[in-house]
Amino acid sequence: MFSYFLRRLFYTIPVVLGVMVITFVLFYMLQKPDTMARRMLGPKASPQAVENWIKQRGYDKPVFFNTQPGGNLFDSQFFIHLKSLATFDLGVSDATGQPVLERFKEGAIPSLSITLPAFFLGIVLAVSISLFLVYVRETKIDFAGTIFSVALMSIPVMVYVIFGQWFLAVLLKYFPAYGFNLEGFDMIRFLTLPILILVIGALGSDIRLYRAIFLEEVRNEYVRTAYAKGVSSGSVLLRHVLKNGMINIITLTVAALPMLILGSLVLETFFGIPGLGNMTLAAIQTSDFAVIRATTYVGTLLYLLGLLITDFCYAMVDPRIKLQ
Repeated sequence: MFSYFLRRLFYTIPVVLGVMVITFVLFYMLQKPDTMARRMLGPKASPQAVENWIKQRGYDKPVFFNTQPGGNLFDSQFFIHLKSLATFDLGVSDATGQPVLERFKEGAIPSLSITLPAFFLGIVLAVSISLFLVYVRETKIDFAGTIFSVALMSIPVMVYVIFGQWFLAVLLKYFPAYGFNLEGFDMIRFLTLPILILVIGALGSDIRLYRAIFLEEVRNEYVRTAYAKGVSSGSVLLRHVLKNGMINIITLTVAALPMLILGSLVLETFFGIPGLGNMTLAAIQTSDFAVIRATTYVGTLLYLLGLLITDFCYAMVDPRIKLQ
C-alpha cells in the first residue's frame, strides 16, 4: 500500500506542474501588469502609484529568465511563481495586500462548518431514500418519490435561498437571515438554515442518481441468487446492493471534495458567511488575480487528493480491489 501511495504521488507531479504553468500563462502572460494595477487602484491612479504596486508584487521582473548583467538567471516571474506554489506560498492579495494563505485559514472554518455537515447529511438522506424507493420499486410510492426528486431538481438553488430567508428567517424568525457566529447556541441558529438549503438543493438529483445505481445492481445475478437462498429484501439491499453500489457513489462524490473546502459561493454571499466561497466571489468581482489563481491551485490539489482517497475507499468497500 505504501508503495502504491508513493507511485500515485509521483504521478500527480506532472499534473501539478501543468496546472502551475497554465495558471502562470493565464494570470501573468495574458494580463498586463499595468492593467491589473489600474483595476486595483482605479483609472485615476498616478503613474508612480501604479509603478509601486507593480514593483511590490514582483510584476516588474522578467517573465521567464533574467538575462540582465549580474542578475540571477532564475529571478523571474515564472520561477518565482513555481517556487511559491511548490512551497505553498500563495502570495498576497492584489486588492488588500493581506497574505492569501492567512485568508484561506480564516475562511476555511466558516466554509467547512456548513459544507461538511451538509455533505454527510445529504449523502445519508439521499442513500436512505434511494434504497427505500428501490425497496418499493414499481409502486405508487416509488412513482411519487421519483416525481418529488424531479421537482426538487427543477427548482433553482436561488429559490431555496430566497424562500428560506423570507419564510423561515424573516416571517417565522426561526433562524437569522444574515450573519455568522460560531459561539454557543448561536452557532446552531446561524448554521442550520444554510445547511438545510444546501442539502435540499442537491437532494433531488442525488436521489435520482443513487436510485438508478441501486436499480442497476438489483438486476444483477448475485441479487437473484441471494433471493433464491431466502435472504430477505432488506438484507439484500443493505448487505449486497448498497455495498456494491458504493463504488459508483464514491466516484461521484469525489468531485465534491474541493467544494467542501472552498465553500459555496451563493450561500455564503446571501447569508454573509465569511468563508472561502465569499472570498472567491469577492476576488472575482474585484479582479483580485492573486486570490483567484491561489483558489485554482488549491482546488486542483484537493481534487487530486480526492482521487487518491477514492482509490483507498474502493479497497475498503470492495475486497476484490487491491492497491498494487
